[in-house]
Amino acid sequence: MLSDQKPDPYREVRRKPRRAFRAIAQTLPAIDGLQYDGYPMGPDDVAEHQFDAVELGEPWAYRNADEAIYAPRKGLDEYRHRFDSARRNLVRESTQALVREIQGLLPRLTQRVEPDNRPVSDPDWSRVKDAITELERLAGSVMPLKGRWSDVKRHIHFGQGQDVHDVAQLDWPSIRESIETGMYSELEPLPVEVEDLATLVRAKPTGRVSTKLGWQALDAEDFERLVFNIVSNAEGYENARWLTHTHAPDRGRDISVDRILPDSLSGVARHRVIIQAKHWLAKSIPPVEIAEAVSTALLWEPPLVNVLIIATSGRFTSDAVAYIEKHNNEGKRPTIEPWPETHLELLLAGRPHLVAEFRLRGQTA
Repeated sequence: MLSDQKPDPYREVRRKPRRAFRAIAQTLPAIDGLQYDGYPMGPDDVAEHQFDAVELGEPWAYRNADEAIYAPRKGLDEYRHRFDSARRNLVRESTQALVREIQGLLPRLTQRVEPDNRPVSDPDWSRVKDAITELERLAGSVMPLKGRWSDVKRHIHFGQGQDVHDVAQLDWPSIRESIETGMYSELEPLPVEVEDLATLVRAKPTGRVSTKLGWQALDAEDFERLVFNIVSNAEGYENARWLTHTHAPDRGRDISVDRILPDSLSGVARHRVIIQAKHWLAKSIPPVEIAEAVSTALLWEPPLVNVLIIATSGRFTSDAVAYIEKHNNEGKRPTIEPWPETHLELLLAGRPHLVAEFRLRGQTA
């Protein structure tokens, strides 16, 4: 018996987009084990589900019909959410690496380049320009670009000595802050290392808590940069800068900074501080290294060096500690302040952004 229903000339036309959708969906890679396999219903199938729900007239029938009809869209929404999250995680890794690179290059550039109107040909300036351009491209794909981006583009375009200093002192701090605050959107969970907050409450912690950090994640230059970041943003310190010291056996760099000492009667006093960063993991620092550090610090006079800080990712031998105490008790100049790993860990407990930036968490021996 022939059907009285007239053929639908547009049925095949309506099927083509759905078939194309299925072909595209099958090429999508899995994300965290989720493989999208949705296939949107055709008009006839949608009408059939809705007709059955109306005919039954039960709430569960309407709910089941909606779930079946909108299942492909819900699956696509979940896949898109996971895709965006994975993309942000990938961009976040590269962004943090670029931030660390720029943060390390700019202090060295400002030491070598005078703030004048001469063009800058320093190779580190080319690296800074490339890194900032790449950072804009990466960060702009996942977060709104705030801060002095238009200013930094102008300074990069002119590329004079004064532009280098403007980037380091004005543009970069603003851009870095916007990047760090935009690493995670308001809909993303921040990484935490605590499974149960009740455990912390029962422990009744007070003050800053220092934890063992993964110093092996750093090389010597990263460790110097970490110490520089600590003092350059610390309250009561100003004018932090890296000094290129050609006399050191390891050709390392010393860090110079002014320590501010306010006095309600005599006004503000400034003590010049020289910091030597020693990334020693295998052995402790002996007295001979302390004596050499004192001699090296005095080479930076004038102006007068009041304090020598020796910051290390390791420790000091008992003889080195005795040497420091004897030196300071005799009133010799400069005063020596040892900063072993435990002291740095205490300082970094109040600076979790540096711990995250240098990836010091979760890599302990």
